[in-house]
Amino acid sequence: MIENIMTFRIRYSETDQMGYAHHGNYAQYFEMGRLELMRTIGVSYKKMEEDGLILPVHSIDTRFFKPAKFDDLVTLKTKLKKTPSVRIEFEYEITNENKELITTGNTTLVFFDTTKNRPVKIPQQLLEKFVK
Repeated sequence: MIENIMTFRIRYSETDQMGYAHHGNYAQYFEMGRLELMRTIGVSYKKMEEDGLILPVHSIDTRFFKPAKFDDLVTLKTKLKKTPSVRIEFEYEITNENKELITTGNTTLVFFDTTKNRPVKIPQQLLEKFVK
């Protein structure tokens, strides 16, 4: 299956009073990962939106094992869970510089046609990029 690996630093503004990355930021980290995964296979989310296809989040699940702290360099691995259809599912793992597991997560998004105002099956030209 397709995967992408990226690194980034935890910014001060993302931390809470304890100095840990606030749990609310992880949905944004996951979004960064899936957008980068899509870019690497030649799928532009911006172009999809311009063509009337969006991906609203259906569900998100996050598990926390260790805190990420300000200025930590973390690695985010994003994987496509299975071949997309009407839904597309991603898995995430975030590790710290010591390669310790910090967080895991899953998201499910739905292909939604803005002109028909309903969920649709992934268009064939997009599907071909996800199943290379």
